[in-house]
Amino acid sequence: MGILLPPYYLTPFLLLFIFFNNVDQRNLVFADDALIETQCHNAEVPETCIKCIKSDPRSQSADKVGIAAIIITCLSNKATTLINNMTTLASGARDKYLKLALRGCGKGFYYAKTNLTVATNRLKGKEYDQTNLLVKQALEGEVVCKMNVGALRFNFPNSVTFDMGVYEELSTAVMRIVDRFV
Repeated sequence: MGILLPPYYLTPFLLLFIFFNNVDQRNLVFADDALIETQCHNAEVPETCIKCIKSDPRSQSADKVGIAAIIITCLSNKATTLINNMTTLASGARDKYLKLALRGCGKGFYYAKTNLTVATNRLKGKEYDQTNLLVKQALEGEVVCKMNVGALRFNFPNSVTFDMGVYEELSTAVMRIVDRFV
């Protein structure tokens, strides 16, 4: 049988246990935050980068590669938003050339999502040059979209312009981060 001790004997041990567990957790979170801050600062768009990474629960245990994977996920999600935006804009467009250009934009973001899925797989396989090539190709669709639609003198709504800007920033961020792996 066990020895029963009065509760006041256990109190110091319990306090030490709680203290050391909390210290370890604070340091772990601080280290994760420090890594996120460093990676995003190196990417030159820290606010967008940090917001993206911290929106994902995987960020608390992510290493450098995990951070890049999270940003690619944010890019893919933003591509989905932009596909929906382009579909909506195309359905309301009266000019047939604008309608075609906006549909082309939607297809470009659809292909971008495919490239981003493959980029994630290449990242996990430590094929960093291929990862960046695929992210760059995903970004090219957005650039071509802006050029084609701009040639028709159409201005995107502010929300779409904002989403496209975030898409560009995240693309640049992940490419800069992955460049440091090579």
